[in-house]
Amino acid sequence: MKQLNVAVIGYGHLGKWHADKVVALEQSHLRYIVDPFPGSRESAKQKHPDVEVVDSVDKILENVDAAIVVTPTSLHYEVVEKLLKSNIHVFCEKPMTSTIEHAKCIGDILKDRPGLIFQVGHSERCHQIWERKNEYEDYFRNSPTIRINRVAEFKGRATDVDVVQDLMIHDIDLLLYLLKEKPTSLRSTGYKIRTDKWDHVTTDFYFKSGVKASICVGRNHIKEMRDVEVINEKGTLFFDLFQNKLLVGAGAAQEKFVEEVPYEKRDHLLLEQNYFYNSILKSDPIFVDYQAGLDAVEIIDCVLRSLESKSEEEL
Repeated sequence: MKQLNVAVIGYGHLGKWHADKVVALEQSHLRYIVDPFPGSRESAKQKHPDVEVVDSVDKILENVDAAIVVTPTSLHYEVVEKLLKSNIHVFCEKPMTSTIEHAKCIGDILKDRPGLIFQVGHSERCHQIWERKNEYEDYFRNSPTIRINRVAEFKGRATDVDVVQDLMIHDIDLLLYLLKEKPTSLRSTGYKIRTDKWDHVTTDFYFKSGVKASICVGRNHIKEMRDVEVINEKGTLFFDLFQNKLLVGAGAAQEKFVEEVPYEKRDHLLLEQNYFYNSILKSDPIFVDYQAGLDAVEIIDCVLRSLESKSEEEL
């Protein structure tokens, strides 16, 4: 099998994991690690002594086939632009960019390079249970109410951005993926508790089909929760994304009211990279494509506008 020469751009908390996945997969060869900070470069050299570790993206543009971008979001556009214009396939962690304008610029670059693969890192799609969604299709019909929670105790990380860009973007993409429909409007409320940015945000989403959804994210909670609840006249689905199980509460009276459906825990980063390399080498469909990344950035922008205006915003 052909191996792709791969660079990991950014060797922070998530970048370290991504570098390990590049090494683990047979389609990829970790050629470079790029990080501007001496401490991070030293850490990378100790963990990956056979990999060339450099301080600038400019030093790798001639020698790689693909790159994993795991820099702070504010740097995504600058890095991705250089990579794409050098005809390098890109897997960019979420969110794709920090502004809609930059996201659309990436789209313009891709139009001129139709052979390039560009994948966005929305890993919540990787839960095995979503492959069985069709078994529970009746719960998603007839205007269900959907509630999504992603909250945790304060950990002191990612405080350079608000919880909308850091956490809610996971669930916005997941909501769009499950419903195959974009909201027509939304309304947000939030609190700045630990930082000068939004630390706790709840957004209600309204859809033309009649679906109502609410996403709650926070980094100052009393316990950690990651779950999706779907309710209609059929009953209740409760996806516990932390415990990797689905609880099904049927509407009809029966002896066993709640059924527990466990599912396999997966290595999401490994799966995402595997999809990425197979899109390049085998022309497989892109797991999370540019349009999905753009949709998420557009809705994030609308959520932030609603927080500032304290009113409902239309998309």
